[in-house]
Amino acid sequence: MRRMSRSWRNLAILLFLGSLLFGGWLGDELLAVSGESQAQLRLYTELLHAAHENYGADVDYRDLVYSSIDGMLRALDPHTSFLSPEDYQDMRERQQGSFFGLGILVSMRDGELTVISPIEGTPAWRLGLRAGDVISTIEGEPTSTMSLDEAVALLKGPRDTQVRVAITRRGLDEPLEMSITRAEIPQTTVRFAYMMTPEIGYIRLTDFSRSTSQEMRDALVDLQAAGMKKLLLDLRSNGGGLLDQTVTVSSYFVPEEAQIVETRGRLRDSYQAYFADDAYRPLGIPVIVLVNNGTASAAEILAGAVQDHDVGLVVGTDTWGKGLVQTVYNLSYGTGLALTTAKYYTPSGRLIQRDYSSYYDYYGRFDEGVDESLDPSGAGGLGVDGADRDVPEDGSEAFATDLGREVYGGGGITPDVVVELPEGPEMLSALFARSAFFEFAVDYANRNTIEDPSWTPPDDMLNRFADFVVAEEIAEREAIDEMLENPDAREYSLRQIHGDIFNSAFGTEASHKILSLGDFQIQTALGLFDEAAALLEERTRFGADGEAQVADGGLESDGARAQ
Repeated sequence: MRRMSRSWRNLAILLFLGSLLFGGWLGDELLAVSGESQAQLRLYTELLHAAHENYGADVDYRDLVYSSIDGMLRALDPHTSFLSPEDYQDMRERQQGSFFGLGILVSMRDGELTVISPIEGTPAWRLGLRAGDVISTIEGEPTSTMSLDEAVALLKGPRDTQVRVAITRRGLDEPLEMSITRAEIPQTTVRFAYMMTPEIGYIRLTDFSRSTSQEMRDALVDLQAAGMKKLLLDLRSNGGGLLDQTVTVSSYFVPEEAQIVETRGRLRDSYQAYFADDAYRPLGIPVIVLVNNGTASAAEILAGAVQDHDVGLVVGTDTWGKGLVQTVYNLSYGTGLALTTAKYYTPSGRLIQRDYSSYYDYYGRFDEGVDESLDPSGAGGLGVDGADRDVPEDGSEAFATDLGREVYGGGGITPDVVVELPEGPEMLSALFARSAFFEFAVDYANRNTIEDPSWTPPDDMLNRFADFVVAEEIAEREAIDEMLENPDAREYSLRQIHGDIFNSAFGTEASHKILSLGDFQIQTALGLFDEAAALLEERTRFGADGEAQVADGGLESDGARAQ
C-alpha cells in the first residue's frame, strides 16, 4: 500500500510537470516563468501530501489526483474530461460493434437489477431468461448493494468464461441458480427498423458506433425492399458518437459531395470540412428527422446536414447543442483525456454548440417544462397539443439553407416544426417511478400465454391493473380510480400495459410498435410527409438548375463499395 501511494504521488508530480513542459513547449511566455512554475509545483505537492496525511478520513493519492485533474479540466469547458482506466475502457467498448456478455437489457427497478428483455439468440435468451426476472446475486454477491454500472461490469467478461447468477422470478418460491457462458453480443445502434404503414419506414438510431453506417445501410435496403417510400428517422435521445460514422450515414441523405460538417479550432489542423461520400447516392425520398433535447453531437450533425441541404424536415424540440470536438489522447496507467480541440459548424455555417458560460444554465436548461418521466423509452406522450413553427427570441444568428430557408445557430438544431411532449397526470409519473406498468405486464404474461401478435387487452384489463397496483401497495384505490376517470390517462395506461406485455411476449420492437401509436411526436410527424415531399421536390428542381441534385435511386451508385 505504501508503494502504491508513492506511485500515485509520483504520478501527480509527473502529470503536473508534463502539463508545465507541454505548455512551455507551446509558448515561450510560459518558459519565462519557470521559477513561478516550480513554486506552483511545490505548492501542489505540499497540498497533496498534507491532504493525504492529515485529512479527517482515509483518502488515497489516486482520489486526490483524479479530483485535482477534474477540477482543472472543469475550468475549460463542460465536455473536456479525464477518463479513468474504467471510463476509458467503457468508452472504447461502447464504440465497438460488440462486447462479450450474456445478452440482456437490464435496468434498476425499485432497487433491483431487473431484466427488461433478453436479446434473441444470446446465451441469456437460450437459457430462458425473461423480462421481469430479477438478478439477485452475481458470483454470490447481492446486486442490491451495486450500482447498475457495477453490476453490468460483473456480467461482462472474456469470451467463453462463465458467470454465476441467481434469478428471482414471480411465481417461484426459490431463486434459480445458473451459470451462463459469456459470448459475443452485438451492440446494435439501429434499435428498431420496421414499416409503420405500407409506405412509411421507421428507424430508431440510438448512437454512432463503428457498426452504425453498415447497420443503417442494411436497414434502409431492407425497408426499401419492403416498399418504403418515406422515412421517419428517430434521433431522439441519440447522444452522438463517432464522426466518421456520422459522415457516412449523412451521405445516405444529402446531395452527392455536399458538405456535411466543418470543424474550426485554435490550431491550423483543426480546420477541416467533411463531405458526402461519393460512393453513395442519396435516398431521394421524403425524410422526417425526429429530435429532442437529448439529441446531441454527432446526431446534431446529421440533423443539421439534412436541414441545411433541404432534403428533409426536422421535427420535435430543440436539440442539446453539443458542438465541441473531443480528441481522445492516451495517457499513462490506462487513462485517457477527451480534450476539446475544435467546434462543429453545419453546412450553412451554424455553430452547433450553445453557450456554456454558466454550467448551471447549461445542464439545467431542460430540467423544467416537459415531464418526460412518462416516456423513458421515447415512445409515449399524452394529449393533443398543436405543432408550431419555432423562431428563437434570444437573438440567435440567422443562416440560410440551400433553398434560402432561415435557420438559427449557437443553440443546437432548431426544428422546422416544433412538437412538444405534453404533460400528463402526476399519478402516471408516480406509477412509472414504481415500475407499476412493467411489473403488472410481467405478472400478466407469466399467468397468461400470449402467442398471437394481433392480441389486444381484454375489456377488464384496467380493472385488473388497478387491483394489482392496490395489492402491491403501489397506490391507494382512490388515487388510481381518480386517475382512470381521465379518458386520456385510461388510453395511455392501456397502451402502456399492452406494450409492456408485448415486450415480455415478443420483444422490444413489438412493444415499440404498440407504444408508437400513442407517441404524440411520431404521430404528428406522420402527418407532415406532404410538406417533406414538397421540400424535396423543390430541392430536386434546385439541383437541376446547377447545384448538387438529389436523385431517386436508392443507396448505391455505380461505384458503390461494400463496408
